[in-house]
Amino acid sequence: MSLSSRDKKRVWHPFTQEKTAGLPIAIKKGKGSYLYDEQDNTYLDLISSWWVNLYGHAHPEIAQSIYQQATTLEHVIFAGFTHEPAVQLCETLDPLLPASLSRFFFSDNGSTSVEVALKMAYQYWKNKDGKEKKLFICLEGGYHGDTVGAMSVGSECGYHDHFRELFFNVLSIPFPATWDNDKNVEEKESRSLAILQSHLEQNPGQIAALIIEPLVQGASGMRMCRPSFIKKVGELIHAHDSLLIFDEVMTGFGRTGSNFAMEQTGIVPDFVCLSKGITGGFLPLALTVTSPKIYEAFLSDEWKYAFSHGHSYTANPLACAAAVTATRLLQSEATQQAMHAINIAHQQGLATLKANGRHIMHTRIQGTIAAFDLATPAQGKRNTGSSLPRQFMREGLILRPIGNTIYLIPPYSTTPEELLKAYEKIERVLG
Repeated sequence: MSLSSRDKKRVWHPFTQEKTAGLPIAIKKGKGSYLYDEQDNTYLDLISSWWVNLYGHAHPEIAQSIYQQATTLEHVIFAGFTHEPAVQLCETLDPLLPASLSRFFFSDNGSTSVEVALKMAYQYWKNKDGKEKKLFICLEGGYHGDTVGAMSVGSECGYHDHFRELFFNVLSIPFPATWDNDKNVEEKESRSLAILQSHLEQNPGQIAALIIEPLVQGASGMRMCRPSFIKKVGELIHAHDSLLIFDEVMTGFGRTGSNFAMEQTGIVPDFVCLSKGITGGFLPLALTVTSPKIYEAFLSDEWKYAFSHGHSYTANPLACAAAVTATRLLQSEATQQAMHAINIAHQQGLATLKANGRHIMHTRIQGTIAAFDLATPAQGKRNTGSSLPRQFMREGLILRPIGNTIYLIPPYSTTPEELLKAYEKIERVLG
């Protein structure tokens, strides 16, 4: 019996309607930007395996760092204990982050890094002066994870409708999604900022924090906004004595063209949530990084002021060792050059698609992320069929359209030649 058939008898997959889903593709190995199935078919991983793989599959340096760590210390409780890989990771990341973001809290995935930030923001105000700031503001379409808190601030993304009765109260503002040659972007931004201003004025002293995916909303279809808009949002939030949370789970570690998206916005958040690519796609790990101001509000002789939160695998040494190596790879000249080359290839590839594709619209690029929307000849409705991923697979490409959006977010190991060849195959499938 094939591995796919054995899987079908036992496994329940994420984001899958199990009744109608076909057999999953059984992947036996990965190398560089490619994955190989049981029949030795080769696929270019253009979604970095859910956006986590940055430097290529089975990267030897990261693999070696995990092996070496596994022979020394595989895990230890992190309450009251510490270890070299955890401290070294914080020391390695510290110079890459704004000076005020210097306190690191470990968890194990993007959802929990967001949950930590939300809980810290809420408790901060209680600890500081006994204020009950219970409201959070989010951006429509934002996706922040699948824990209850993360779902609450992602209530408008369309993934969590079954669980709405569990959510806490959240206010939202429109996300001014933009694209190449967008003539209405300023109007959209002005409307969003006006609604944010209204929320803040109508709820004085009640807003704990605003959370946003800076520059790119991933799960909503790689929707992008301008850095200047993010800065204006942050300035408004800080002016009204509220906190700012950047969810950089997807946008961090070079994806947007800088180490972190916040570098392009001109504003520093009170929290930044990091995960996905932090270990180069090898192991689960997450960080919620905040400022000394937030940290010091939890210091007291009384236990009730402590942050009572943790996970069994907090700061796992194997994951931390992988993250240290991955962060060093990020800073290498080879990686920086690869990121730039991918950006240029995206520009060339999208230009060709636009020139030859009648139904290509809303093209957009941010760093190593490229996306475009498909439209019918009559209207731009979300009509992408489920057959597209299978057609791309037959061309040796792993792509997972979101609605009518096709996006590419390749590992940094992908060459311009490979990427341009992929664009040719995409054009052939769409044609």
